Parts: sequence; structure tokens; C-alpha cells
Amino acid sequence: MEINTKLFISVICTSFFTFQLLFYFVSYWFSAKVSPGFNSLSFEKKIEWNSRVVSTCHSLVVGIFGLYIFLFDEPTKTDPLWGGPSLANVNIAIASGYLISDLSIMILYWKVIGDKFFIIHHCASLYAYYLVLKNGVLVYVGNYRLLAELSSPFVNQRWFFEALKYPKFSKAIVINGILMTVVFFIVRIASMLPHYGFMYSVYGTEPYKRLGVLVQLSWVISCVVLDVMNVMWMIKISKGCIKVISHIKQEKAKNSLQNGKLD
Repeated sequence: MEINTKLFISVICTSFFTFQLLFYFVSYWFSAKVSPGFNSLSFEKKIEWNSRVVSTCHSLVVGIFGLYIFLFDEPTKTDPLWGGPSLANVNIAIASGYLISDLSIMILYWKVIGDKFFIIHHCASLYAYYLVLKNGVLVYVGNYRLLAELSSPFVNQRWFFEALKYPKFSKAIVINGILMTVVFFIVRIASMLPHYGFMYSVYGTEPYKRLGVLVQLSWVISCVVLDVMNVMWMIKISKGCIKVISHIKQEKAKNSLQNGKLD
């Protein structure tokens, strides 16, 4: 077994057990300390809460790490299709360990947090990352796709606010909702154009042909599957954001009218 393979397997296993530890032990203790409302939640809510705490931790780690790699990791930037071993491989291995951990938790607590779309998302991502780590190809692309995780903390925070029964149009929820919509659009929707533009630019080149038909098709299909779901989620998030903005405008108009009558 090559040293890189040993490294990736070690990182995946460490990532898996770390996120399992976070879910089953650390999140319970930490959440009860920082949020008194956690203890009053039902068992089902606590399960999803812990799942989202782990999701947020994973997103911050691979998202920030991925952004650093995207900007400064020379091996992947120099040769995006066949870049040699780099930090990006480690980041992808960390994400793979999390996906396996989250899948196991989702299946174990299917009645509570089971979601067929997340199963599809996780399986498509795991398959793509398996090909990246096994063949040492498309590391740049794999890391670029991980930048999408930067939107997850805002999505999870929205759920935390709702679980703690914050007023629907409270300032905290409104600000988080707007940030969630903007960041989600930037890292998951706007990022599609550069990605598919890059895919088109390398199509037919010698490095692209060396990838082989399996990797080529897997690259396209896995990304299309993930992006279809991203578009679906973006539509849902946008509708919610528009609803909130419309409510704020109505409230301002109502207050202006009332102030006008008082004058």
C-alpha cells in the first residue's frame, strides 16, 4: 500500500471517528453549556441539533481549509487535472470521513433525520471523492466543490433559531436569512459558471483524454446531480428570503402610515 493511500485512509478514519465523537458526546455537552434552550428540546430535536452542530463544524473546517487551498496550494493550481499530492487531498479525505459518519447517523436515526435527497447528495459526493483519491486526479475540482460548504453554517443556524422558537421575523433570523441566501448563491450557484467553463476549456485536451471515460463521465454526472439539488435548494431559500423582505417592507409601510396619522 502506497504511503499516500495509507495517509488518506488514516485521515478518513480519523475524520469519521472525530465527527462521531462530536455527535454522540461533545455536542450534547457543548450545546447545553452555550444554549439553555437545548435541554428543553425533545429527543428528536436533540438528534437533529447534534447532527447540525457536526455539519457546521465540518463545513467550517473543510470550507476554510478549502478556501486557503484554492488560493495558495500551488500543485493543484498548476495542474488542475493531474496535480500531485497536496493539502487538497487531505481536505477531500476529511470531507469523505464526515460523509460516511453522517450517512451512518442518518440511517440509524432515519425516522428523525432521514432525507432521500441527502442520501443522494452524500453518495454522489463520496463516489466523486473516491475517484479523486484513488486515481489522484481532479483534486483541484474536488476542492473547488468543497467551497460550497461555506453556506452550511448559515443554513444550520436558521434551523437552530427555529428550534429555539425565535420570533419568525426577529432581527437575528432576518440577518442570518439574508446572509444565508447571499452566501448560498455565491458558493453553490454562481460558482457553477467557472466550474463548467473550466470543464469546457479542458475538454478534448491531452490531460483530459488521459482521465479515461469513467472519470470523465463521473465528473460530469456527479456534478450535475449535485448542482440540480443546489438549484432546488436555492429556489426554496430564495422564496423564503423574498417572503421575509416583503414582510419587512409591509411592516415599514404600516409604521410609516401610522406615524403619518399621528402627525
